[in-house]
Amino acid sequence: MTRPRRTAQLAGCGWVGLTLAATLVAPGVATAGAVDLFYERTVMTVADSRCGLFEGPVGAALAAGQAQARGAVLRAGTDRATLKAVEARARQKASVTPCDSEDLNIAATRVRQAFDGYAQMGRMTYPGDHAPWLADRASGEAARWRLQQQVSFGWNRMVFGLAGRDGANALMAVASFPDGQAPYAARLVLRDASVTLGPYLDNRGEALGRLPLARRLPPTGAQTAFSAEARSYAGRDLLPKDLKSGWAFRFPAKAAAAVAALDPREAVAVEFLFADGQGDSVRRAYVEVGDFAAGRAFLQVASR
Repeated sequence: MTRPRRTAQLAGCGWVGLTLAATLVAPGVATAGAVDLFYERTVMTVADSRCGLFEGPVGAALAAGQAQARGAVLRAGTDRATLKAVEARARQKASVTPCDSEDLNIAATRVRQAFDGYAQMGRMTYPGDHAPWLADRASGEAARWRLQQQVSFGWNRMVFGLAGRDGANALMAVASFPDGQAPYAARLVLRDASVTLGPYLDNRGEALGRLPLARRLPPTGAQTAFSAEARSYAGRDLLPKDLKSGWAFRFPAKAAAAVAALDPREAVAVEFLFADGQGDSVRRAYVEVGDFAAGRAFLQVASR
């Protein structure tokens, strides 16, 4: 099990600076200033909650940016204790600053300017070590993938993420099996946060960026699972264009919240269960957690 590679210094006590306006809209925030960026976005998110600084779309965009910055901090090797300390300092800063503070109003103006274009964006790509998350919040009545990651496992393929019509984002897995076998059930397996203190990353001296997803999931005793609550033939609207058929499984809403709460370096697994006449067989597909939380928050911009 891995330990953090390095600990970033706590962000300074100074007020949000010019860095905020310059970097708030950057799709990639995994830089040397990731901790400072997380601090700044957290300050403004908390201040918005207290003072009502932003209209819905800008506030939601800021929340998405904070989630992305948090992921960048963790991927940079910052330990969770330091992250919590940075967040606590940011919350303290925001809580003692008067809502009519000139400095706060200047920073809020910068946020509005920086996120105005971001709030209008319909699509985002969140890169990962193994696969990206693709977010699409375009309006429309047709069902579509709102947030997806595509996975190949053996000869099989899967799309996993949030799907539905405008404003509806169900956690789903759509899988195709070229041998024609039909799974009768599926379950989502992930780390059980109630019995663990953090991610289990079995790197064995290997660089985390190249760590196989199977070694980013904890042992069985530290896992929990969500069974799919619905199964059906996959519609053409959710199948990749080059696939003609597949099976769709919908997971409970609380499963999406559980995935969003994980460390971005972790992985989850979707297990498809088959009855082969002599008992059950399982085919497992791994999904990189990555910026799932940031992508999920990005979708909320459209619904406010």
